[in-house]
Amino acid sequence: IQEFYKYIATNVQYPEEAKELGVEGKVQVQFMLNKDGSIDAVNVIRGIGKGCDEEAVRVVKNAQKFSPGMSNGEPQFIRMSIPVVFKLVSSYESKKEKRRNRRKKRKRN
Repeated sequence: IQEFYKYIATNVQYPEEAKELGVEGKVQVQFMLNKDGSIDAVNVIRGIGKGCDEEAVRVVKNAQKFSPGMSNGEPQFIRMSIPVVFKLVSSYESKKEKRRNRRKKRKRN
């Protein structure tokens, strides 16, 4: 599953509209993992809009086959749910900077 998260991180393209409006957050995507390892029935459970939901669905749908889930040596259907995170780097850096400044103020007091 770690490789799947890496795939998502490298293939998600931040929608322009979401960038311009500063939209950030998690899109919760649910899908079925079939007995042959293919992905089917991709749905957004919780979205943030502005093109992010559609992008999360696109990336999950285009993923390569998984190793199927096994139970008693037999492949099984599995329903999975994962978060796809949309985060603007500049926003993250500003939050990091705010934390540093708060720590400095605490040390002075």
